Amino acid sequence: MKIEINKEKINKSIKIFIILLIMFIIFLYLNNRFSFSIPCPIHTLFKLHCPGCGATRMVLSILKFDFYKAFRYNQFLFIISPFLISYYIVYYYNWIQDKKFTINKKIWYILLILAILFMILRNIPYFSFLAPIE
Repeated sequence: MKIEINKEKINKSIKIFIILLIMFIIFLYLNNRFSFSIPCPIHTLFKLHCPGCGATRMVLSILKFDFYKAFRYNQFLFIISPFLISYYIVYYYNWIQDKKFTINKKIWYILLILAILFMILRNIPYFSFLAPIE
């Protein structure tokens, strides 16, 4: 069984990967040198923690192998990250072969509902342990 791979898509994705890698390295440098971080517009405007608050600090903690801190910054994204990474790897693998790959919309709706619930809960004082650590 021979796998047909679209070489144009491979070349295009390599270029995009290199650009994203350079941007990520610049971000890491700025963050390390100047404690540069990306402010959350929802938290800045409304003083609420969105489902993504703490995601940057979570990724930086994962890069330092500090998984406890990473979990404390954003529990929801920490838990669903393996699913999202697996999904994008399989999606990319099928994309370069010019095949369709989709996941049932119900799964995406469930993730959306969970993200909304997570946002609501992390902004209730009783569930303050869900808010990103300072």
